[in-house]
Amino acid sequence: MRIIIVGGSMGGLFAAALLQQAGHEVTVFERSAAGLEGRGAGLVAQPEVFSLLQAIGREDVARIGVTARERITLDRSGEVLHTDRHPQMQISWDHLYASVRGVLREGVYRTGRQVVAVGEDAGTAWVHLDDGAWQVADLVIGADGIGSVVREAVTGADVDPTYAGYVAWRALVPEHALPDIAARTLSDRFAFYHMPGGQALGYTVAGPAGEVEPGARRYNAVWYRATEDLAATLTDTEGRPHRFSLPPGGVPEAVRARLVDDARTFLPPAFAEVFAVEPAPFVQAIFDLETPRMVNGRLALIGDAAFVARPHTAMGVAKAAGDALALAEAVAKGWSAEASSAYGLKRLVHGRAVVAYGRRLGATLR
Repeated sequence: MRIIIVGGSMGGLFAAALLQQAGHEVTVFERSAAGLEGRGAGLVAQPEVFSLLQAIGREDVARIGVTARERITLDRSGEVLHTDRHPQMQISWDHLYASVRGVLREGVYRTGRQVVAVGEDAGTAWVHLDDGAWQVADLVIGADGIGSVVREAVTGADVDPTYAGYVAWRALVPEHALPDIAARTLSDRFAFYHMPGGQALGYTVAGPAGEVEPGARRYNAVWYRATEDLAATLTDTEGRPHRFSLPPGGVPEAVRARLVDDARTFLPPAFAEVFAVEPAPFVQAIFDLETPRMVNGRLALIGDAAFVARPHTAMGVAKAAGDALALAEAVAKGWSAEASSAYGLKRLVHGRAVVAYGRRLGATLR
């Protein structure tokens, strides 16, 4: 089959690797001109991720990570209130992304190509790109995330995400740049701080190329904060509004300075200093999204194009892997009406459960 995948983040990569391996002609269109390297931190590899990596011959990726020796909960002064000595390994998002992308043949993954419309007619699916080009395929897969252009063509309606009332401020700091208080308190631990209307957490992750040696790693910190004025929060350095997030470098300096001041006012000292030394924090608004369907003829959805669950679930990448595995199975059966329908129904049930779980976990954060 000739298959086009719209979106080249983790879900799109997973599907492309599986379908290429099965002998299909695959093209991935990713709108970012530079690709997505350097945008991720750490993740817990759920069973679906292990299964997918094994299927594409890269199970070695799941063995490279940083293990938090224990979980701790801090109070406002920075004292440890609770310790849970249960080790947990986080693998590197960047290393996973690069490794799966590296499986794809040259020319499969095309950056700087934005799809603006999709559809199907006369037994053929098509995509329209922003440069005016048209491409046809036997199947078009929407892996283009929360702002998916494929979703409306699949559902027949505009399904809008629902803002949860809070955002996640993120810092990803080279380990060697951590102030002493942060290194002593946080390194090699999964740390939490709970506060009214918010939560901070963090853990050590591998370096951008999967480095796990002390000093070459990074510290990933997240601060969930209730935010009413989302439009102001998501306005970048050029005064341009964004719908869902601001990338590293997009946060105005005055906003960054206020973030640092607030961190020192409200967070334990170790977390506050992580945000203080992060020159380019980034921010992600938290949304819930549920699609009413995942398949419409020769069009299909996977990953966050179908369901967006809050990050507290730690299941976003696993959900994308499960979608990709199930979709590849349906394609192996010829993408018949029965096979595609079974894919859609199975993953609808799973996606709804994950989104509901995320709502429960985040209920106290606004």
